Amino acid sequence: MKNVLLGVAMLAASLISTQVSSQARNPVIFADVPDPSIIRVGNVYYMSSTTMHMSPGVPIMKSTDLINWKMVSYAYDRLTDNNEMSLVNGKSTYGRGSWASSIRYHKGVYYVSTFAATSGKTHIYTTNNIEKGPWKEIAFSPALHDHSLFFDDDGKAYMIYGNKELKLVELKDDLSGLKDGGVNQVIVQNASAPSEVVGKSGLGEGSQLFKVKGKYYLFNITWPQGGMRSVIIHRADKLTGPWEGRLALQDIGVAQGGLIDRPDGTWYAYLFRDFGAVGRIPYLVPVKWEGGWPVLGENGKVPATLNLPANGSLSPGIVASDEFERKTGDAPLPLVWQWNHNPENSLWSLTQRKGYLRLTTGRTDTSILMARNTLTQRTFGPKSSGITSINVSKMKDGDRAGLLLLQKNYGWVGVKSEGGTRSIVMVKNQGSAVEESEKISIKQDVVYLKADCDFENRADKARFYYSLDGKTWKAIGSELKMSYTLPHFMGYRFGLFNYATKSSGGYVDFDYFRISDQII
Repeated sequence: MKNVLLGVAMLAASLISTQVSSQARNPVIFADVPDPSIIRVGNVYYMSSTTMHMSPGVPIMKSTDLINWKMVSYAYDRLTDNNEMSLVNGKSTYGRGSWASSIRYHKGVYYVSTFAATSGKTHIYTTNNIEKGPWKEIAFSPALHDHSLFFDDDGKAYMIYGNKELKLVELKDDLSGLKDGGVNQVIVQNASAPSEVVGKSGLGEGSQLFKVKGKYYLFNITWPQGGMRSVIIHRADKLTGPWEGRLALQDIGVAQGGLIDRPDGTWYAYLFRDFGAVGRIPYLVPVKWEGGWPVLGENGKVPATLNLPANGSLSPGIVASDEFERKTGDAPLPLVWQWNHNPENSLWSLTQRKGYLRLTTGRTDTSILMARNTLTQRTFGPKSSGITSINVSKMKDGDRAGLLLLQKNYGWVGVKSEGGTRSIVMVKNQGSAVEESEKISIKQDVVYLKADCDFENRADKARFYYSLDGKTWKAIGSELKMSYTLPHFMGYRFGLFNYATKSSGGYVDFDYFRISDQII
């Protein structure tokens, strides 16, 4: 049980160990934190990011050094309650939900904006307390693609948005929509033009707008044909232009983001890199100013180390173990957790059996990707492991429950109840075929499950294990070749799940979930 397992310091002692180094290293976060937008308020930095179809959404992270971040909030609990976000009537919104956000601080108010094809709207969330809330929502149509929210010195609010052809629009004073008769014009005809050395670019989006010493600077990402993801910067003396652009960075595919300054007057560009199955991982690049332009990198390259405080642990900042024990006043779920789409809150509990997460089935499903109430958190690199203990005594015939690595090409290890017997199985979806690669009959009520991920040098391999006593582990099934797919548009996530295929009402109890940066 829990107390015995706690004595096995196996994972607790090695929880993403602090690096022995006097300098920060890139990537800043070796986990899926895409589309970052960062502000500094005094000596504190806040970052928003994209988690698409997860709920709650638009995570807010906090740092005092630009390197070590922890979760402090979400902009919303639910984006919308439609079929797609709630996994009902055969609908889902994998790879969509809310996309690239923009975070701002203006006259004592924090603003986080995003857009969603799932809702068809642009969403703006506001609060006076970014860490504790509450958040208020303003939403309007249309959904402005990859927009940058911007407050000018005169207090007027604008958004720049689009792909290749970038438009500037003025917002109403209450931010409830586009201002009638306000500015509404194309300011950049082809954002990718400065990078089109060979052929044409496939991108010109991800706008982030800044004002420095009276000039406007607009960051975008492009992808020249035959080349790599690149940073383009346009500059203007007026918002309405004219704008002039240049290629700002083209190295190892690090791109999309913007500018941030430190209290000591130094500047950095925050960007991210596609890194295979673990997802899109954040980098920092030093910036110098030359001739009124921000110059990114060291001799045009992304440095491996930075003159900033050393990277510490990702836990408990971005990911964390959870014993599912709650004291009075604790939040039901730590901020590291997100549900795959909107949860059905009546079907999960941390109080029905204290110290356990109970997941109850409320309907039947044919696929784990359509199952509600799958609780997730990020995998991380270069290597990561997740382990859980599960009591399956109350499963019904046809139920499946266990530990998942979630993406389109998913894999899971868990228990299948079928025909009056229970078995530990390993299942994977490699391409278009779902395969049960191994099945082992069991008679006991408690089993232990583990998933190991290797992202080092983009190995993108995962293996699954089970134990009957929590001490001796046995591999099960075959290796999962993890792959980052656009239909899901997200790095792999650990997931705890329970779903029914024949009748609802069965439940399982998860004793804990523990993470480590070590794999066997």
